[in-house]
Amino acid sequence: MINSEEISTSVGIKLEKEMIFKCDLGDINVKECYIDDTNKNEADMWGPNPARMIGMATIGCLSASFIFCMKKKNLNIKDLESEAKIIIRRNEKGLWRIKKIDVIIKPKLDTPEMKKRAEQCQKFFEDYCTVTQSIREGIPVKVNFDYK
Repeated sequence: MINSEEISTSVGIKLEKEMIFKCDLGDINVKECYIDDTNKNEADMWGPNPARMIGMATIGCLSASFIFCMKKKNLNIKDLESEAKIIIRRNEKGLWRIKKIDVIIKPKLDTPEMKKRAEQCQKFFEDYCTVTQSIREGIPVKVNFDYK
């Protein structure tokens, strides 16, 4: 049975200058957020570019899904880091495209029981990540773990 429930959210951007946009995240209390697609030196950028935002959204969602799975098994993750490597290359038309996102999730697991439960979660937690599953149709996402 398909659930017809739907959630709607909105975000926006406003051009500040060149190809730098100020984020509008609605009622979320974020002091300043910018998307900078100027392709300048990273040290001069006001914020991440859109490809990095996709990477951040991917690791944020996957990490939250993994932590949620562990909580369901009554195990709390107190220390976790994740990284996304975004591979960008030109397509057959010469246009830049995200070709792949490689993710590594590094939870600190204090006991052998936590590692056993983490390996169980690893089998299905990705199914619950809205972002990853939504973009997978166009962008292969490879997920790896590096247990601390």
